[in-house]
Amino acid sequence: MNRLKSMDSPCPLIGVSGELKDFNGFDVQAAGHKYVYSVVEAFNGIPIILPALGIPEPKNTSNVLELLNRMDGIVLTGGRANVEPHHYGGEPFRPETHRDPVRDAMTLPLVKSAIELSVPILGICRGIQEINVALGGTLYPYLWEVEGKNDHRMPKTDIMENRFAPRHNISLTADGLFFHIAEKAGINKNQIMVNSLHGQAINKLADGLKIEALSDDGVIEGVSMPKAKSFVVGVQWHAEFRVTEHPFNMALYSEFGDAAKRRAIDRVKRSTAV
Repeated sequence: MNRLKSMDSPCPLIGVSGELKDFNGFDVQAAGHKYVYSVVEAFNGIPIILPALGIPEPKNTSNVLELLNRMDGIVLTGGRANVEPHHYGGEPFRPETHRDPVRDAMTLPLVKSAIELSVPILGICRGIQEINVALGGTLYPYLWEVEGKNDHRMPKTDIMENRFAPRHNISLTADGLFFHIAEKAGINKNQIMVNSLHGQAINKLADGLKIEALSDDGVIEGVSMPKAKSFVVGVQWHAEFRVTEHPFNMALYSEFGDAAKRRAIDRVKRSTAV
């Protein structure tokens, strides 16, 4: 009993998806610092980078389940590489398009298993796309070429603050999860500006997902999964960038953190039960 009492508020363990990168000719498993540190500064989570091992299903299934049983939340990060179109029945990428098949092989089954095991998920940029594809949706592989859509790709600048600066407003779905998060935090729902650094976006929305936010040109900027047993949210913008300085991003992270903390408490109770 004393041990359980001391663990009433454990810090949640958050898996942060990594990717395979080339660093001076060496293959490196990595995740951007801003993703990793955002869970610390937003809600004092303990981040762990999840390597993209590229083990195909069903061989990786038991490993994914074992991993998720130890996690209290998952952050699906952004990245230069895009989800390959064969995962949603699309035409192959052009040769110059960045891709990361080992990450695809890790994160797509990870999403489905995390939902089944009620592990909270926050998908960011590529992460929202992974959630949609894993659940049966499709993507625009070259969004800037779609009629009526703006160019949402990263601004051509080496100045980090300018790359991640707010670029457009989003409109929230009335009475949706994001709407209520903003309302609870006292945020003006009509004045939420976000950044934009993506070349892909959701085309066909997967069954079970709900649109939470749109850009002014109709790009899906946020989704949730109302029937999921835990928190499942994806955003197309980079909410992790200086998260504490953006009121809505901070409110979103806080909701994710609260869900992860609840799972952490339950996990500790299960591990200490006699």
